[in-house]
Amino acid sequence: MNVLVINASPRRERSLSRQLAHAFVARWQALRPRDAIVERDVGIDHPPLLTEAWIAACFTAEDQRTPDQRAVLAYSDAAIDELAQADIVVIATPRYNYGMPAALKAWFDQVIRINRTFHFDRTEKTWPLSPLLSGKKLVLLSASGEFAFQAGGLREAWEHLEPHVRTCAHYLGVAAHDMHHVAIEYQEFGDQRHLDSLQAATDAAKALASELAVHVAHAHA
Repeated sequence: MNVLVINASPRRERSLSRQLAHAFVARWQALRPRDAIVERDVGIDHPPLLTEAWIAACFTAEDQRTPDQRAVLAYSDAAIDELAQADIVVIATPRYNYGMPAALKAWFDQVIRINRTFHFDRTEKTWPLSPLLSGKKLVLLSASGEFAFQAGGLREAWEHLEPHVRTCAHYLGVAAHDMHHVAIEYQEFGDQRHLDSLQAATDAAKALASELAVHVAHAHA
């Protein structure tokens, strides 16, 4: 099994989303020490933004691309290869301005690509885009300064991180029931509510790793 970890925080030691990812991965490795863990740190090493040259290369047939076009797609090709090989995708990210950081959005833009992760059928009138990958599980680990983003919460309508990731996950090969979200809240307050949220999220990340590891073991028994 392969686990792909996408870290999107620009912080290193002080990042709570990275802390959650570490807790998840540590528990996973304790249960499945032979599995491969691949990390792509988009928070520190930012993905390139899309350009006119990237779009032109993307829509040029592979066997007709120039060396420059292949070069401009190099990051995308490598990131898609990592994604294609992954069975579990772990995305650890802060919530910025009620959504995903620009670096994480840039990663999604690089990996959701025609003829690599989705097919486009112009004759299809309702759902012309269809994913080319399937069977993956996605774990979203988030940290935010505010609180009450969950269903029924005070800021439910302001929650744009999980819905965006969930929509894009379709093109990563993740079915709706195979996405899981663990969140830390109250970071800006630094009070007991935050400490309780941090502990609960850490425990939940470890428990989720155990649950998914057992599920994987049974599925491959």
